[in-house]
Amino acid sequence: MSDTQIEIEALGTLSDIAPEDWDACACPEVADGGRPHDPFTTYRFMKALEDSGSVGTGTGWQPRYLVARQERQVIAVAPLYAKGHSQGEYIFDRNWAHAYEQAGGRYYPKLQIAVPFTPATGRRLLTRPGFETAGASALVQGAVHIAAENRLSSLHITFCTEQEALAGKQMGLMHRTTQQFHWINDGYADFGAFLAGLSSRKRKNIRKERATAQTFGGEIVALTGDALEPGHWDAFWHFYQDTGARKWGTPYLTRRFFDIAQDTMRDDMLLVLAMRNGAPVAGALNFIGRDVLYGRYWGAIEDHPCLHFELCYYQALDYAIAHRLARVEAGAQGGHKLARGYMPVATHSLHWVADDGFARAIAQYLEAERDALDEEIEVLTSYGPFRKVMSED
Repeated sequence: MSDTQIEIEALGTLSDIAPEDWDACACPEVADGGRPHDPFTTYRFMKALEDSGSVGTGTGWQPRYLVARQERQVIAVAPLYAKGHSQGEYIFDRNWAHAYEQAGGRYYPKLQIAVPFTPATGRRLLTRPGFETAGASALVQGAVHIAAENRLSSLHITFCTEQEALAGKQMGLMHRTTQQFHWINDGYADFGAFLAGLSSRKRKNIRKERATAQTFGGEIVALTGDALEPGHWDAFWHFYQDTGARKWGTPYLTRRFFDIAQDTMRDDMLLVLAMRNGAPVAGALNFIGRDVLYGRYWGAIEDHPCLHFELCYYQALDYAIAHRLARVEAGAQGGHKLARGYMPVATHSLHWVADDGFARAIAQYLEAERDALDEEIEVLTSYGPFRKVMSED
């Protein structure tokens, strides 16, 4: 790095960097008084993960935050972790790990530039304005150097932007595409306007689901900012534990994360609760970005027909339309989202593998995977719920 006069440092804690230096790279857009593009790489979110014990010793996510400085000024940062497993990533490499270890290698620990437990697309190579190219290059070179120097198997940059993916490919990293379902706001005036664009059968089905969801016997409330109270998280923790136990075995986030988030992030969160007799029986947690609503967690202590669809999907659409957000990202996987207006889109990641032979094999696999994914997205799009527009001869 000496030829560029950029110094790279890996930090074990965010306490070793000033919040304003981190956020100057992570969310410089807030200088206009608005929200960050997404809250997940902000200092307050990353620090909440660390201070709550959701990452760190014993979690398999050991912080090694990358910081690039030029003449003592922080010009770029990245949320880097040493990973002891492949959990909480949502871009799966377990087959790679198995093959690597079958061949006699040691796959873990590996390095990961990512937001833990968060399958949401966003910038991962976080640069101060004016240092986009030099900062991103320094971060990638620094991360690869750390992996190679410590004889680690690999480096992964997950849920990066497409622009970062293309730039990373030019730097020699392998580009992988995967798939999610996102809802795109076509300037709808209200939910009815969205429904009007659907086929008759899909429109009727959604109306029926929303009506069915209301039969749970209570009311649905959407809370954000000062409307959120500490007691809401006691209820949501029960929902989150139940879902986490069924999906992952143990929840990724600790109970303390929600207490810290209440103090530092309540303006970034939208909590949708199904209330009956004054008590929550189900809930869905979203995070609010500048132009995007990010659906993250859902849970319930009672089973009611269609309530999941209402809280997770339709309430999110209501909020996005009312606040003129460009899209809703409802998390990983879920082909059932297609019928509800969430369309398939490609998501991106970058990968570096130390072993040349293994890297060549993965590169061939990724090329075939991209071709198959492009075809799958095309087919799924054709099965979408929107009315088909007939072209004129």
